[in-house]
Amino acid sequence: MVFNSYTFIAFFIIMLILHNLPFSWTAKKRNLLIASYVFYAAWNPPFILLLWLSTVVDFFVGRALYTQENKHKRKVLLVISLIGNLGMLCFFKYGGFLLENFTHLVNALGMHYHPAKPNIILPAGISFYTFTTLCYTIDMYKKESEPVKSILDFSLFVTFFPHLVAGPIVRPPQLVPQFQIHPACLECAGWLILHLKKACLYLKKQVSILLHDPI
Repeated sequence: MVFNSYTFIAFFIIMLILHNLPFSWTAKKRNLLIASYVFYAAWNPPFILLLWLSTVVDFFVGRALYTQENKHKRKVLLVISLIGNLGMLCFFKYGGFLLENFTHLVNALGMHYHPAKPNIILPAGISFYTFTTLCYTIDMYKKESEPVKSILDFSLFVTFFPHLVAGPIVRPPQLVPQFQIHPACLECAGWLILHLKKACLYLKKQVSILLHDPI
């Protein structure tokens, strides 16, 4: 699902309606999370498993990093997060490139090696959500922010559809507090108008860039 499609417009209208129904704040967050998964799965459903894996592993690794006092164990936990995230990213993004160069190297050494070309499909947004969860575990390792207490809030932080496939990469303090505070505690009308203005300015800037420097 892409932002400039009729499907997304219908999806967004349905989400706005559901979000403004008299549900509890927790129920609204669950609706947003489910909607974000639907948004992502609309492109290629099986790849949602990678998103779940990255979310669950780094939620528990991040919590353990923050509470663990043993330096050796903390380094092991950080390495697990690094290998898991960067390994997944390297396989899907650079697997074909690495295999091709390995094949050239082996053949240059006199060995005849001609593997079948890998049919690796790059999951949408993998760089964004991988580095988002990785930034979280690094923050927990450095103790630069507190761990997210709820897996619902953390999952929504990673998966929230406006930034899931197009960025930017965000850190927990930038987004998680907005999920933790009920909007009834905020000046909703002013908040909505402010962010709609920001969205319009952002779209205007992107259109201007495309007009002056088309791809």
